[in-house]
Amino acid sequence: MAFDGIVTKSLTKELQNIIGYKIDKIYEPDKNTIILGLYGKNMNLALLLCISSNMCRLHLSTHMQKNPTVAPNFCMLLRKHLIGFKIKNIYTVDLERIVFIELENVENPNKPIYKKLIVELMGKHSNIILVDNNDIIIDSMRHTSTLENSNRDIYPTCRYIFPDPKKDSFLDLKSFDDFYKKIEPKLSEYISSQVDSIENLSISNFELDKIISNTFNGISSSFIKNIILELNIVDISKDALEQIFKKINEILNSTSLNVIFSDDKKDYYLTNSGKEQDIFHLNFTLDDYYFEKDTSDLFKNYKNSILNLILATLKKYEKRLVNIDNKLTECDKMDMFRLYGELITSNLYKISNINTDKIEVENYYDNNNLISIPLDKKYSPSYNAKLYFKKYSKLKNALEIVNNQKKETINDINYIESVIYELENCKSIEDLEDVYEEISDNSIFADKLKPKKLKKSPKKPAKQLTKNKLVSFNPLKYVIDGYTILVGRNNKENDYLTCKFAKKSDIWFHTKDIHGSHVILKTNPNEIVPEVILYEAAKLAAKHSKAKNSSNVPVDYCKVSFVKKPNGSKPGYVIYSNNKTLIV
Repeated sequence: MAFDGIVTKSLTKELQNIIGYKIDKIYEPDKNTIILGLYGKNMNLALLLCISSNMCRLHLSTHMQKNPTVAPNFCMLLRKHLIGFKIKNIYTVDLERIVFIELENVENPNKPIYKKLIVELMGKHSNIILVDNNDIIIDSMRHTSTLENSNRDIYPTCRYIFPDPKKDSFLDLKSFDDFYKKIEPKLSEYISSQVDSIENLSISNFELDKIISNTFNGISSSFIKNIILELNIVDISKDALEQIFKKINEILNSTSLNVIFSDDKKDYYLTNSGKEQDIFHLNFTLDDYYFEKDTSDLFKNYKNSILNLILATLKKYEKRLVNIDNKLTECDKMDMFRLYGELITSNLYKISNINTDKIEVENYYDNNNLISIPLDKKYSPSYNAKLYFKKYSKLKNALEIVNNQKKETINDINYIESVIYELENCKSIEDLEDVYEEISDNSIFADKLKPKKLKKSPKKPAKQLTKNKLVSFNPLKYVIDGYTILVGRNNKENDYLTCKFAKKSDIWFHTKDIHGSHVILKTNPNEIVPEVILYEAAKLAAKHSKAKNSSNVPVDYCKVSFVKKPNGSKPGYVIYSNNKTLIV
């Protein structure tokens, strides 16, 4: 369900337990989030206030977030005004998605200070507003103005105005009859609009959830949908509406709510658990849910942005390869141009010195059979011969250069495809950061990356892949029958694993002509490794490659001493010899 008024009210009930806690820290991890560090009752808590349009929420949190080294302006303002204040009260009004946090500072008993933090959780209109004891706005995270088509003025020195509710209040209903009187006209209106298909009306197409949600404030349609499913309501009737009314009240009045998640974990809803829960059960349950969701969304967005960058680079190099192949196709004609030049030159005494578009001469390379040679009519036959020799010479010189370009371009494309493989196997944001760091250091992607600002920081040397430096090195580790097998997670780690970390006596594995991870089997010098262990290591090499879903995958292996990395080669690229091949 959405973070609606019912969820907001239920969480705020639990947050009554933080009344009396003192604010001792304030962070702003991103432009939509404020975290209040609280201390009280001999324990520390963190209250997260998020006004992101798609995941606005308020709850206690146990998940650490990065704290910017330079605090944003609003964060500095909150620190100035709220550090040392105690929470006097925390409450909501009706089922509005607005939480009021009343704060007080009584260090000077003769002159206590009162302020209020207002958290509005209203989708794209969400906001965090700090007001004084007269409800005059000190500042807010987002400023709005009626001059910019906003409903209210939200900026410093304005008086805070409570949003005008556009729906009815469910909490004002005294009985089911009141509920039915609000719903019945809209049901009738919907039925009359569907008069042609009234025989086919059922709970699935009746939009009852939307009708209730659009009538009462703070009740989401997904919440009503879950109630209909839980109560197994299939027909529209007054009795069914009464069941829904009672269920909503039961959840609103419950002191032991639980969170039930959908099978795909994309939704949740509140239900009466019937048993006593921890005092912050809802807060910490939803904290874990939103943290996983936020991390998952961040991971997907970050991964897609890197993937788009890599694919754009791959497209550029593939286009370059097509152009190179076209040039090579043109180079195939160079011998023909040389032949034309020779035949024209050797037959000049027979050819009239007049401009023409073609001539026919005997080809002494082909039993003196006649051959037709096209000419540029603007020039004489002798000058056409010079042009053909010039074309031949140009293509001959280009052939070697273009062949080298093709080889380099193919190597670049193979490297880019290996980075795509790395990206597909990333499991965490840290893995994505390793891949991004790798491509940032490679000139292939330079035109697709934003130029980095140069920072003078001699105290922080660049990471080096040497045994004497600390590096980001955390390969996958497997232990099979006492043998340790290490698997690189990306190209940089593959380089370090094979060229720096592994001993000369260790055994190196890699899928043959297929992108994949470097795999190292740790061994002792002169040790004879059982065939079954070699086979298991080869299976891991196949598992961590593009051929992981294939059968009969060829895997090359050899001693690490026979694996070399050419100077200037791309990350992850090595050459090897004295190898054997296993099919797994």
